[in-house]
Amino acid sequence: MNAVPDASSVLRIAGATATDIADSVRQRIERGELAPGSALPPVRTLADELGVNRNTVVSAYRLLTQAGLVEARGRAGTRVAERTPVAQEGFARGTVLRDLAAGNPDPALIPDLHPALSRIAGRPVLYGEPVIDRDLAAWSEEWMRAAVGDDRALRLTITGGASDAIERLLAQTLTRDDAVALEDPCFLASLNTVRLGGYRPIAVPVDDEGMTVAGLQAALDAGVRAVLLTPRAQNPTGASLSAERAAALRTLLADHPYVLVIEDDHFSMLSAQPFHSVISASHRRWALIRSVSKFLGPDMCLAVVASDPDTAERLAERLNPGATWVSHLLQRVALEQLTDPDAVAAVAAASAHYAARNRAAAAAFTAAGVPVVAGDGLSLWVPLPVPARAASEQLMRRGWLVRPGDEFVLEGARAARHLRITVHDLSDADLARLATDLAAAIPAAAATSKAG
Repeated sequence: MNAVPDASSVLRIAGATATDIADSVRQRIERGELAPGSALPPVRTLADELGVNRNTVVSAYRLLTQAGLVEARGRAGTRVAERTPVAQEGFARGTVLRDLAAGNPDPALIPDLHPALSRIAGRPVLYGEPVIDRDLAAWSEEWMRAAVGDDRALRLTITGGASDAIERLLAQTLTRDDAVALEDPCFLASLNTVRLGGYRPIAVPVDDEGMTVAGLQAALDAGVRAVLLTPRAQNPTGASLSAERAAALRTLLADHPYVLVIEDDHFSMLSAQPFHSVISASHRRWALIRSVSKFLGPDMCLAVVASDPDTAERLAERLNPGATWVSHLLQRVALEQLTDPDAVAAVAAASAHYAARNRAAAAAFTAAGVPVVAGDGLSLWVPLPVPARAASEQLMRRGWLVRPGDEFVLEGARAARHLRITVHDLSDADLARLATDLAAAIPAAAATSKAG
């Protein structure tokens, strides 16, 4: 009578290291040999068959979990994850609800492109020429110097937006399973970039003053090789670094000068808060990113990156195999708007509008019995006494689409009791109705959660 092969033989999992075992399972999944919901062998069974330590299999399963390929289900074991859509920013297609989840800037507040388009001209740009338009480089040098100071060497790079810069900066520094310190809760694009890159996210809590000192200390103790943070208008919380918090984080990072520190100042010209950097003049590996998408429009796929010369050189090498440069036409359009008095005034007006609408919404929610403090940015981070998913479902029944906080969380359940609500295009009447509906949604969500 033939022996029944065990699970790992059937799955043909191989490898002697955690990375090799994880790659073997990944191949089975990619080839369709392991369908969603399929069980992986128990740790002891697979370790015995492969002749490796059980901790090696545990590490392999952890890599797969972090990549979103498998999930641990307690007594049900480790199973291939269902293919669910990755949460993304942007409009919800096909919805009849009032969309307060998209996180988009107000198109009416984006400066008109026509004047800039009518002024750009010049000779064609050919292969091998400088990748940064010289006039934009001169303007950006002054812009970035005002932020980082004159006491350090820096080089500029132009990328196709902030997310493009972050992906390339991490790729030129890290290898698979390297640890990255991320704010928790975290901006969706940054979280997705780290997970899809195969890196290991280490959660650092964010409070009203930004990334916490104790959280960053724990992340550095865990061996992170990169730190990604938002100095102003942190998405989703709206927190900005205080001068005191930034100084404390700088002191902490002084003992780790070769850890890559990336500051994503995505709100820059729109921010109502001062810029405080965590990067000291002696730090060896750093980058400051400023995208134009929030104030010149998401389709302006351009970000200025200031970094130490070595990081800039590595970033340039990452650009060469693909999009060697960002279109000079796009660079010239951006420069025209960044230096046009009318466009700059429009950005300033947009900044004031976003801040005023956040304050108005916070006041309306608080008056309705849902206390909220207005932060910086395009949205409000609304704390709840009930699970956010249940509250968002109740708001959907009342015609509102909002973003539950658990989509931004790395670990724990803290953000699962928050909503991110983009309020800047709501009138006072809309805000009053939303506040009333939010107050009504909370007890309804509590009843639903209790019944469940």
